[in-house]
Amino acid sequence: MSTSEHRAERDTAALLLRATLGPMLFAHGWNKVRGPGGLKGTTGWFETLGLRPAALHARLAAGTEMAAGITMTLGIAGPLPAAAAVGLMTTAARTDHRGKGFFVFEGGWEYVGVVGGAATALAALGNGRYSVDALVRRQWSGTGAAALAAGLGVGGGLALLRACYRPGDDPQDAPEG
Repeated sequence: MSTSEHRAERDTAALLLRATLGPMLFAHGWNKVRGPGGLKGTTGWFETLGLRPAALHARLAAGTEMAAGITMTLGIAGPLPAAAAVGLMTTAARTDHRGKGFFVFEGGWEYVGVVGGAATALAALGNGRYSVDALVRRQWSGTGAAALAAGLGVGGGLALLRACYRPGDDPQDAPEG
């Protein structure tokens, strides 16, 4: 196989990964805003998860998913949308999926693990020639890009959890100031 054929296969793989992950992320964000419960329902869910303030986190999660979904689909900003996906999945693994085992049908971390791993793999592949990044001649790929996506994502998720995750702390029980 020639270098050109190998490159075309990598570019196609990157496009397929972007076309799978990006719209899925966008749909999850859109559902948080416009799904059956809307932002109010998402806020209530985040409240039960222990993310404080829940209304802010509902909006941040939805916005991050939609922005990462769009930029990933179009192939913009190299590993940064992948980092956003990893951060979202890190937070979800710790809050909603923790202690529920592996399988997603039991509430486990299978789904978030696959999404985070696929996003990191996409960062390693790069967006390829069928992307906005290629049009502006800006390409990031390789081990460094994957490490950046994983590091920023996990680090950002853990920082958010450290600052804002308060399970069992019901704000309605707090004394009024």
